[in-house]
Amino acid sequence: MQPFQKFVQVGRVVYIAKGEDAGKIAAIVDIIDQNRAVLDGPCSGVLRQARRFTELHLTNFVIKIQRGTTCKAVRLAWDDAKVGDKWAATSWARRIEKREKRASLTDLERFKVAKAKGARNKLVRTAFFSIRKKGTKSYESTKKRVVKLRAKAKAAKASKPAPTA
Repeated sequence: MQPFQKFVQVGRVVYIAKGEDAGKIAAIVDIIDQNRAVLDGPCSGVLRQARRFTELHLTNFVIKIQRGTTCKAVRLAWDDAKVGDKWAATSWARRIEKREKRASLTDLERFKVAKAKGARNKLVRTAFFSIRKKGTKSYESTKKRVVKLRAKAKAAKASKPAPTA
């Protein structure tokens, strides 16, 4: 078993964590030395540039390109591999999107989210305590509802495609 699964290589798609292009993805086009690489992200708005590896996070995606290839060839390989769609489907991208959405909320929207969370937690709490007390009248109906929700969640999880490595 190898200790590392992701390697710095030509064609590796990276997430830019720092700098003016932070939050975008690009592909490694050439490796300059042990500290820097040339990136190009024609479909994500990243111009060809040299970046330090300390500013990058390696993703699981690799596109098939040659070292030092042109922007057009990178774009074609990017589109063929459907990197944008695959990236949007990852939990990493969804988490980033969720964080940005939360940061952009207004005071009123944050208040509404807090109230909705409170209402949801109240429903969960009442269901939990009614199940815990087997002698109560609502025990059977709550138990049926919980079984139904679990089956629905299991079906949703089964229909979701398996993550690609």
